[in-house]
Amino acid sequence: MQFDTFVTVDRNLAFQLNIPQFTIAVIVLQAPTNRLKDLRPLLPKLLQTLPTVPKGQVSRISL
Repeated sequence: MQFDTFVTVDRNLAFQLNIPQFTIAVIVLQAPTNRLKDLRPLLPKLLQTLPTVPKGQVSRISL
């Protein structure tokens, strides 16, 4: 199985891993909590970002 983008709510991931060594993009969703009700408003921006997110970099999506 192959992935192009990893979507997470872990804000520390970029500090824990050497992201540029990977051939995938990383998107961090930033909301007040990790509850679905707080993450759901980020989905339109996530869907807009997915096709153009650069590989080997961390992108952040917030309100």
